[in-house]
Amino acid sequence: MSFETRELAPSIGTEVRIDRADLLSGKYAGEIRALLKQRAVLVFPDAPVNDDEQVAFSKTLGNFALEDGYDEKGSETYRISLDPNESQRASSLKSSFRWHLDGTTADVPTYASIISAKRVAAVGGQTEFCNTYAAYEALPDADKALIEDLHAHHSGYAMILGTWLEMPYEQYRNVRSRGADLPLVWRHRDGRKSLVVGSSAEYVLGMTPQEGLGLLFRLTEWATQRRFVYRHEWSEGDIVIWDNTGTLHRALPYAADSGRLLVKTRLAGEETFLGRDVEPEMA
Repeated sequence: MSFETRELAPSIGTEVRIDRADLLSGKYAGEIRALLKQRAVLVFPDAPVNDDEQVAFSKTLGNFALEDGYDEKGSETYRISLDPNESQRASSLKSSFRWHLDGTTADVPTYASIISAKRVAAVGGQTEFCNTYAAYEALPDADKALIEDLHAHHSGYAMILGTWLEMPYEQYRNVRSRGADLPLVWRHRDGRKSLVVGSSAEYVLGMTPQEGLGLLFRLTEWATQRRFVYRHEWSEGDIVIWDNTGTLHRALPYAADSGRLLVKTRLAGEETFLGRDVEPEMA
């Protein structure tokens, strides 16, 4: 089997089929990176890996990042499950049912995430992704002019609304303290632009709360139109990689006792929200 691809949706998502040995060795790492930039989400079906193999594969694609969450700090992997026996962050994961991008309150956002499916839910649990590059490009000129220089405040508090009562207090306090003012338009170092919206956006600077929330909701609704979205139906053994800098994502609701278990690894951020290069993180 060579490097075979199939587009999954018009503006986002490509299925990739290659030999498992070639995948793990990094033989096609350059091609995978280039395709990720073009298509934002890559799906590798029937590619089961253990944690060590996933970490090794991730390291072929870029600068590997250790987890920096409250409970997983320093870990190579992050277990995604609503079962508290599987994930220390299970109590807050319902916040991932809302559209978001990772790292809006970090100094440098994650470049890409790699997820492998260990067990899947019988009902629900799909993951949706939208292309925020394509969404920005398709905006009417009047909206582009309106948001060109606007900034929104992003906070951990906004992200966890509706779930914080289920968290341990120390975890809540850690998340609640995080915040950053970010441009609505991310001007990337390669010249492209994307929208920075989603559930962590709390208000727009220089606007009344009503005006700002109205704009944030409108932009998020625009970016998550079906034409910009790919929905992934998980099967055990799937690997999915997404470009966190040009997408929003969310999980569809699933039951805590569904057995769903995904394992995530990350590639370190390579640019700030101002499009500036950063020094590589050392794992």
